[in-house]
Amino acid sequence: MKQLIENLGAAIVLVVERLGFAIRLLLDSIYWLFLGRKFKQKLRFSQVAEQVRVIGFDALPIVMALAFVVGVMLSIQLLYAFSDFGAESQVLLAIAKSVTREFSPLIIGIIVAGRSGAALAAKIGSQVVSQEIDALRVMGVVPVRYLVLPPLLGLIISMPILILVADAMAILGGAVFSIESLDMSLIAYLKESFDILEVNDINQGLIKSVVFGIIIALVGATTGFNVTGGAEGVGRATTSAVVASIAAIVVADMIFSYFLTKTV
Repeated sequence: MKQLIENLGAAIVLVVERLGFAIRLLLDSIYWLFLGRKFKQKLRFSQVAEQVRVIGFDALPIVMALAFVVGVMLSIQLLYAFSDFGAESQVLLAIAKSVTREFSPLIIGIIVAGRSGAALAAKIGSQVVSQEIDALRVMGVVPVRYLVLPPLLGLIISMPILILVADAMAILGGAVFSIESLDMSLIAYLKESFDILEVNDINQGLIKSVVFGIIIALVGATTGFNVTGGAEGVGRATTSAVVASIAAIVVADMIFSYFLTKTV
């Protein structure tokens, strides 16, 4: 029992330490974003553009494919469920609202956490192990400005774009499967779907996407900077970054869904 309590306490302390470290990274990133030029540590646009390309545009094929499949899956399940009540016509509304508010942000967050969060943790972790971080400090380069700020901004810019693409593809997927059952044309289905959507529906997904992007960047960077144990530690850090990012995204999604829905 004593050992269990000690392990639990150690785990809580570790979580608090990592949370504090992540907040410090965020504050430092904001500081160097606005004051970096003053200290000759300005952010290069090319670094952010490269991160947007890697995080956003390189992920478009998998995002579009999975979002389309999600739309089809939702259509299958909702048509089956609503048919018991003779409310098949409400499938269109349910897909449009659920995709923009919930499914697109959550699924894209998980995809990007697996791609970019793991890559960021591995990149920083390998540099910690090879002492490249210390070399950057010796050269007068601030590691946070160089390693954390570009992917953080890249995620903040890329996530809303990916969400909008996923929304469109998921609605299209739902349309492709539903139009025959609803006796509608594809154009009529899409027009009615976009007419039903309100600005608040889109905004909920976009707000979540920005928060999820920040979470992915901070968790990946925090895990990478705290790597120990050589190459094996880098592997553990990569796995931990993905698991922690997904867990944090799910919790944040629950919190934001509650408060954003209450404000409607």
